[in-house]
Amino acid sequence: MTHAEQNENIPSGDNRLLGEDVKMREIGKLERFLGPDNYRILKGLVKTPASRIGFVLVTFFALIAIFAPLIIAPVPPNDGYKIPRDGFKNDPQPPGKIWKKNTPEIPFWYKKITGKDQWVHLMGTSEGQYDIFYGVVWGTRTAFKTGLVVTVATFVIGVVYGSISAYYGGIVDNLMMRVLDVLMILPSTLAALIFAAVLTPKIGKSVLPVMIALIAFGWMGYARIIRGDILSIKERDYIMAAKVSGVKNGRILFKHIIPNAIFPTLVLASMGIGDVVLSFAALSFLGIGTETGYADWGQLLSFARNWISSLGTYWYIVVFPGLTLVFYVLGWNLIGDAMRDVLDPRMRGKA
Repeated sequence: MTHAEQNENIPSGDNRLLGEDVKMREIGKLERFLGPDNYRILKGLVKTPASRIGFVLVTFFALIAIFAPLIIAPVPPNDGYKIPRDGFKNDPQPPGKIWKKNTPEIPFWYKKITGKDQWVHLMGTSEGQYDIFYGVVWGTRTAFKTGLVVTVATFVIGVVYGSISAYYGGIVDNLMMRVLDVLMILPSTLAALIFAAVLTPKIGKSVLPVMIALIAFGWMGYARIIRGDILSIKERDYIMAAKVSGVKNGRILFKHIIPNAIFPTLVLASMGIGDVVLSFAALSFLGIGTETGYADWGQLLSFARNWISSLGTYWYIVVFPGLTLVFYVLGWNLIGDAMRDVLDPRMRGKA
């Protein structure tokens, strides 16, 4: 090759990049473990201000639920969900009133924070002298137990039902959707109220009748959403290729379709935890399910029904359990909103 031919093969223009190394983005251990999509979701949730506030609120309540026996000891020791009563006086007592009967053990933090040697009702007492602070703290465990169990159960039932309906289609889909339409006509809260009232005499007063009733009428929304997403995903090329290759229907459905269609339903489930707790509190407020004096925020609010006209004086019987319920639901809703923004393809790169 002549010298002139060599010069013709030399690239012209600004070629500074040819002498520089292109830096590759380093993939951390967490991203390698979770995968790029899951890592993007986690990173988006951490960076979103709303999710940060939501995680702080939910973590705060989780710590209260875990350390409830240390915050205020159960009275009696073998039943932490029974709110202790300081007598049987009808009128609520204000915050700061000294305990007289069924006094819990003084925890390690009490003297350091209050500087007092004697227990007082930190949030006052409700009608019947049930300690509000005890009910708020131990009611956190009730909220997590009912919210998580009911949400997981309804989520699983709804996903399985909607997935089978959408995947097989035809007569199966029409029949299953007509059954779903009939069930969705019923007002869910009213239907759960009636069903729980029927179950309570048979099972007994506890959280179980209300949880069963909420599960029985709470899965339909998940089935609707997952069905719509699967109807679009099952027609894609990689699903058709799997069918042609002879892959079994069950493997196609649970291995390839549901993992790609589950995210909108997960967002609904994350926001549904707060809705379940609100529904449980509403039924408890109406006297359905748990026995009187059970540590539940809805029941604490129910003790204020006879004092609504006097809330200017007895404000604490509504404010403390009411704000606790509001902040708990707010935490889950903020997490759900952040998940929706991160998982929405139109919001990618903006979280």
